Amino acid sequence: MKNRKSGFSLLFSIFIVSLVIIIRIAAATKAILHDYGDALSKSILFFEGQRSGKLPSTQRLTWRKDSALRDGFDNGVDLTGGYYDAGDNVKFNFPMAFSTTILSWGILEYGKSIGPSNLKDALEAIRWSTDYFLKATSINGVVFAQVGDPNGDHNCWQRPEDMDTPRTVYAVTEKAPGSEVSAEIAAALAASSMVFRAFGDRVYAKVLLQRASKVFEFADKYRGSYNDSIGAGACPFYCDFNGYQDELLWASAWLHKATRSPVYWNYVSQNMKNFESFIEGSMSEFGWDAKHAGINVLLSKFVVNQSLEYTTPFLSNADKFVCNVMPESPSKSWSYTPGGLIYKPGMCNLQHTAMTFLLLAYARYLKNTNRVIQCDNVVITPKRLIHFTKSQVDYILGDNPMKMSYMVGYGNKFPQRIHHRGSSLPSISTHPEHIDCKGGTPYFLNNNPNPNLLIGAVVGGPKIDDSFADDRIDAGQSEPATYVNAPLVGLLAYFKARS
Repeated sequence: MKNRKSGFSLLFSIFIVSLVIIIRIAAATKAILHDYGDALSKSILFFEGQRSGKLPSTQRLTWRKDSALRDGFDNGVDLTGGYYDAGDNVKFNFPMAFSTTILSWGILEYGKSIGPSNLKDALEAIRWSTDYFLKATSINGVVFAQVGDPNGDHNCWQRPEDMDTPRTVYAVTEKAPGSEVSAEIAAALAASSMVFRAFGDRVYAKVLLQRASKVFEFADKYRGSYNDSIGAGACPFYCDFNGYQDELLWASAWLHKATRSPVYWNYVSQNMKNFESFIEGSMSEFGWDAKHAGINVLLSKFVVNQSLEYTTPFLSNADKFVCNVMPESPSKSWSYTPGGLIYKPGMCNLQHTAMTFLLLAYARYLKNTNRVIQCDNVVITPKRLIHFTKSQVDYILGDNPMKMSYMVGYGNKFPQRIHHRGSSLPSISTHPEHIDCKGGTPYFLNNNPNPNLLIGAVVGGPKIDDSFADDRIDAGQSEPATYVNAPLVGLLAYFKARS
């Protein structure tokens, strides 16, 4: 009996110890779980902080006020509205249009699972942009490409509500074309038309789609780069380094997706060959400048459904994109930080969330067709792609060597000194006096946390060694941008639905 009691006591002790270990592991695991729903809501809210024009009564970031209420008036056109691209007060339509396209793609894919409140806010974010683009394309033979003199603007540290720098209007025309900016606007209008058609505003969707077709025709008929047409307005800020051919293909791909017209399919499939010399070698690129990988992933679903994988290059190109990106692939061409973040030298590394978004979209298309990708002797499954994209999102939200979130307002530790004029200067509510061009310089140079939280803003991110200085002066690391947040919305929407 004594031996039985001691044996029972030993088993009971082992059970208690095991239970404690399990509880501790569970607690530790729980501690690193992310609230994707919270991050999603905040990533959409960020766009309200970037608004230009007359703000609505529903504006939630109330430290922002009306700004640039006479944009375009000197040229006889209303160009109010739209978004400031990043931490400055210029409306660069090329990256703005890309942000709109990718934001629309995310809502098109995952909008049904994000909840009514997030969906409402996301649709408002898209409409704020598309309303502006309807204005920017309202005159036949003209596409307005930009508002604001970037050199004058970047010489000042000034609230958007105060700015007295030149609001120069830059346009592309038949004689001074800009196919990349025009085609990207066409893509944005086509993609957003599908969103509004899917979520109940078919009248508005029809307006957007008709305008998209018209703007694409203009972009294709009058070919040329806006680098040459608007000069210092585009460069060195948002030069098109990859040529305009990829934007023409990208826009036609979106118009095909929105209309299912064989005209656009024939255009993109034929010109993929005609433009080959311009786009080869860039198949692993995707962002506001390069649409190459996006074209292939966007069309891959249609290619598989129509059994065209052996007669068109899109699916094999999409596979090459994956093999060029994934860290275990023998043919990878991208670098990674020690903490596992995809990295490419240059400004604003976290803009490569766009690449992550593409990998997720392609993974879902592959999963539906039971396909895998062969990268030499390495097999990449859809499950592996989804796991990888989650790791990239989690890095941004705090699973990184710095143990910090790169999204303002998310988590316990996040950037405090972001490179953003409106966020770093006192709001008109607390400082109603005008702050002139150089009046904001002391705020720019000081080491104090920004007085206004630009909630949801994702900054440029860490260096190649995973370090982050949280320094307002370092725009490459600390500046947010619409084209960083836009793809992240779709990524967060997917993982929210599965958390």
